[in-house]
Amino acid sequence: MTDGPASLFDAAAEDAAAAAAPLAVKMRPRTLDEVVGQEHLLAPGAPLRRLVESDAAMSLILYGPPGTGKTTIAYVVSLATSRRFVQLSALNAGVKDVRAVIEQARRDLGMNGTRTVLFIDEVHRFSKTQQDSLLGAVEDRVVSLIAATTENPFFSIVSPLLSRSLLLSLQPLTDEAIGELLDRTLTDERGLFGEFALTGEARAHLLRIADGDARRALTALEAGAGAARAQSATEIGVETLESAVDRAAVRYDRDGDQHYDVTSALIKSIRGSDVDAALHYLARMVEAGEDPRFIARRLVISASEDIGMADPTALLTAVAAAEAVAFIGMPEGRIPLAQAVVHLALAPKSNAAYVAINEALEDVRRGLAGTVPAALRDASYQGARRLEHGSGYVYPHDVPDGVAAQQYAPDTVVGKAYYRPTAHGAERALGQRLERIREILTGGKG
Repeated sequence: MTDGPASLFDAAAEDAAAAAAPLAVKMRPRTLDEVVGQEHLLAPGAPLRRLVESDAAMSLILYGPPGTGKTTIAYVVSLATSRRFVQLSALNAGVKDVRAVIEQARRDLGMNGTRTVLFIDEVHRFSKTQQDSLLGAVEDRVVSLIAATTENPFFSIVSPLLSRSLLLSLQPLTDEAIGELLDRTLTDERGLFGEFALTGEARAHLLRIADGDARRALTALEAGAGAARAQSATEIGVETLESAVDRAAVRYDRDGDQHYDVTSALIKSIRGSDVDAALHYLARMVEAGEDPRFIARRLVISASEDIGMADPTALLTAVAAAEAVAFIGMPEGRIPLAQAVVHLALAPKSNAAYVAINEALEDVRRGLAGTVPAALRDASYQGARRLEHGSGYVYPHDVPDGVAAQQYAPDTVVGKAYYRPTAHGAERALGQRLERIREILTGGKG
């Protein structure tokens, strides 16, 4: 008589737990076709789909940023292959837990042929000893291991485990993929089931918040739905979202006027040496999801155009920031970008090199190219001497100051002073040196 009530109690408890589950859990895909993004893994004929459809006893390592579907894919694999699914987190599981799962998997396989999928989240947090404890079971295919990691597996996972597994790399989800998931959640019976409409501005804000992370998008949507429900509203607007997730929407259209206006403001603030304003505009661009490579390119240009030789190290910092962003990605890439902005904004300014090349180009385009002086022409080939190429050339290293009094420029532009250094920063000393060099080159004739 006790089995009936107990079973009813257990079923009720399961229903309550399911109802209380986060929206991201409720909307977890049940088939490969429901998974958004990762087409390179899931398209017909792609590695993961072939693996599932052939029901192969293969171990996988899923490598990618948070919220890209690693846990979801592991769950879908277990459903699609009708295997027992066991999940462990490297945050709180140890060797004892791993061995217990392996022993149960061995018994299930021997008694009724049931195979086990062991999913280990954040496997990079396992020590070498903990990872080694998996080798035998993976080698013998007692379990099909699916290990998820956000860290480079070639540094964080032991080589024997890597060699026994298929490595699949997941990419950050596109706005299109996140948008598809949001639209599905609004209408699906497991999600909001038509309870709320989402304004276009709110949807765009959710895409910015998500930044390629599906879990983050659904968590924010769930918070917005809760706020709308408390207000007895049937529409989730951007103001509701802002109040729910405590993150203001950045009015910034990456393809419109705001893109150009904020970019212009960043560069002009750096040129004007207002470091605080420059950091503000950088923050707006980062928060809006601007391509960090675009930001880095603008900083490299600014370092040469607005600072130049007044602080030659500014260009080195800007280039290093661009390389750092390409190497580490976002969100950490915001840090070297900020360092570069601070350096550029506080550096002494000079556009002398920028003005010099523009004036030189203008003269060339006007036809002031002229003939290269005979002394500077190539004299390395046979017959050049008969043409008097190189004749009269003075080797600068043979004279006391290392600067020889001879004509370098064509006759058409002799005396042109394209580069006019400022008295700012390191360029002050350059200006003094340039004055002496020009005096020597012209033989003191100015």
